[in-house]
Amino acid sequence: MQNFKRAFWTALAVLVLLWLVAEPTVFQSATFFALRGAMVQLSGIVAIGCMSVAMMLALRPRWPERWLGGLDKMYRLHKWLGIAALVIAIIHWLWSKGPKWAVGWGVLERPVRGPRPAIENPVEAFLANLREPAEGLGEWAFYATVVLIALALIQYFPYRLFYKTHRLLAVAYLVLVFHAVVLLKFSYWTSPVGGVMALLLAGGTWAAGVVLLRRVGAGRQVKGAITSLQYYPGVRALESEIEVPHGWPGHKPGQFAFATSDASEGAHPYTIASGWHAESPRITFITKELGDHTSRLREKLRVGQQVTIEGPYGCFTFDDACPHQIWIGGGIGITPFVARMKHLAMQKRARDRPEARTVDLFHPTADVDEEAFGKLTADARSANVRLHVLVDARDGRLTGERVREAVTQWREASIWFCGPAGFGEALKRDFAAHGFPVKDRFHQEFFAMR
Repeated sequence: MQNFKRAFWTALAVLVLLWLVAEPTVFQSATFFALRGAMVQLSGIVAIGCMSVAMMLALRPRWPERWLGGLDKMYRLHKWLGIAALVIAIIHWLWSKGPKWAVGWGVLERPVRGPRPAIENPVEAFLANLREPAEGLGEWAFYATVVLIALALIQYFPYRLFYKTHRLLAVAYLVLVFHAVVLLKFSYWTSPVGGVMALLLAGGTWAAGVVLLRRVGAGRQVKGAITSLQYYPGVRALESEIEVPHGWPGHKPGQFAFATSDASEGAHPYTIASGWHAESPRITFITKELGDHTSRLREKLRVGQQVTIEGPYGCFTFDDACPHQIWIGGGIGITPFVARMKHLAMQKRARDRPEARTVDLFHPTADVDEEAFGKLTADARSANVRLHVLVDARDGRLTGERVREAVTQWREASIWFCGPAGFGEALKRDFAAHGFPVKDRFHQEFFAMR
């Protein structure tokens, strides 16, 4: 199981276990409404806890990236936490509203309450006075959160609108923090779950402020200018070369960066298609026309235009000691392999790989552009990489069996895949069925940032 899956389930388990420490007799509740009160607290804690961690991950922090396996895995964890927060928040809402509806329908009987004891603690009394506005604002923030997360999950929702609306989640989150602080059972604040919640809410609040001020990744941004643009009509891809004369720390082949050419569109992630040479500080991106933004780049970009580059990110860096590597770049997923080949061609005298290592690169594609294929062939020849280009209409689809037939030493190899997620998962299952250790030697770049 990947580390980001461990992190997700561990986060949920820790929040539940800490709550159980604070409520050890919860399952001995004498009445339904006593249990309902406990479930409202538990679901609220888990939902706002997940949302807090998701908010902090939205800042693209450096420290967990390597452990999680790259920013693409970190964003997948961010997405899972967002979905979990949404589902559990709906459960929280149902626990809160459902019994009231049942009382109104005559299904349940409202318990008789005596007079509430006076609250002596001034802090608890202050929070109790805020209960009504916290409930009202929290409910509206919940509705807004449901809509905003749903929009984020709809892939057909344009990225430029996603970029603008997703930031509004930070506002909804801050309202939910107020809701949580006021309505969390006061005795919890002196228990371990209260301490963890205080840390999560503080971290999430800080992250929300950074998001609203548009300072995400500000410390890793440099200014650059476009020096050349080349369009390949056969594969509907645009190659952009950008000069970054100051501040870029360098990158490894296979890493990616966020590029901003239009502030209204926000930053878009692109795999870097070039090696790094400090004496010629330039970065190349290859972008395929796949969506509303990338389809307009050819008309919007121009030589000399200023852009902002943020990064580098990612751990898809070909680091292993295997005597053979199998690279599979589906469609525009060929980009990290282009960068690696350019790097290897420049490192012939001081290679950063085992001397005897051989490499096979498979490039399945539905599109054909002879000029682009010519460049790819030249890069492979310079890097001493065996290239296998498969055009779908001519050669059929690439399968695990075809890879194994072409690479007899596949059992001793590592596999590096970048391309459509479904294609990658199918190949992984196929190789796993043949005894290949996919957990350790099948590396897949998800490259899905929403």
